[in-house]
Amino acid sequence: MQKLRMLFLAAVLWVVIGTSGFIFLEQMQVLDALYMTVITFSTVGFGEVKPLHPAGKVFVIFLITAGVGLAYFMASTIGQMVIEGQFSDILGRRKMENKIKKLKDHYIIAGYGRVGREVVSAFRKRGVPFVVIEKDPAAAQSLLADGVLFVEGEATEDDVLRRAHIESAKTFITTLPDEAQNVYMTLSAREMNRRLNIIARADYEEGEKKLKLAGADHVVSPHVLGGMRMAMASLRPNVVDFMHTASLGAGGLTIEEIKIPPNSPLIGKTLVESRLKRDFGANIIGVKKPGENMLMAPGPDTVVGESDIMVLIGAADDLERLGKSLGE
Repeated sequence: MQKLRMLFLAAVLWVVIGTSGFIFLEQMQVLDALYMTVITFSTVGFGEVKPLHPAGKVFVIFLITAGVGLAYFMASTIGQMVIEGQFSDILGRRKMENKIKKLKDHYIIAGYGRVGREVVSAFRKRGVPFVVIEKDPAAAQSLLADGVLFVEGEATEDDVLRRAHIESAKTFITTLPDEAQNVYMTLSAREMNRRLNIIARADYEEGEKKLKLAGADHVVSPHVLGGMRMAMASLRPNVVDFMHTASLGAGGLTIEEIKIPPNSPLIGKTLVESRLKRDFGANIIGVKKPGENMLMAPGPDTVVGESDIMVLIGAADDLERLGKSLGE
């Protein structure tokens, strides 16, 4: 695109110089001067408006020489872009930008490293709307080839965050290994969207504290989670396999969370009265009421309230059907 802009500006400058030269050297009218410039550039061989003076002939020689060089450079550049597929790349990026502009309540993933790739893989399986921010050109090409929406640039820059439409995003996820950058991104994201849910990566305990102070809602340490899983795999391998299978939605089962919307028919009913187990085959393993800690393994007499968050396990299709019935 930069080359095309430069070529366009060079062509405009050439026309301006040619028109101005004919006006100055041959005292032509603007239209006649523009006509002479265009036929000189195109080399179509049309007749001159009037016989030229020696200075005008020298000027035409200069125009033809410069015009042929410019035309050759334009043809070679455009040919190279066609051969290398850059036009299709540009069109693909334009389409991508238009899709990103239409996103709302989407997820933004900063970084496409090992952690970022896992997040992207999980989101693609769930079909949730998301956009990736990545500065590495090779990773950006990989995202483009895979049809993943992305913004190329530094996620620490406000302009890049705006291009990812952070103002209308639902969740912002920082996956970079540099904790200083994660803290900076968290501060910027929180300033640009106060209602944003921010999930940040931290590799050390001090970084976790700083990210919390910067405005992160959740801080995740891949090392801690990896160590806990390795320990559990040693002590309770079947439990780990079950949780892994359920979290990925494999084997027909999945774990899901559903928020009770206002005016839901479930409000005021106990869990046993809600008949979620009978109608949807859903097992409720946790309930979180606003401002309270998660209630694990809630009893059948637990009353459902507005904005309660229920954690359920069941068949993926049944839980999706339950979510649709509640307007999620």
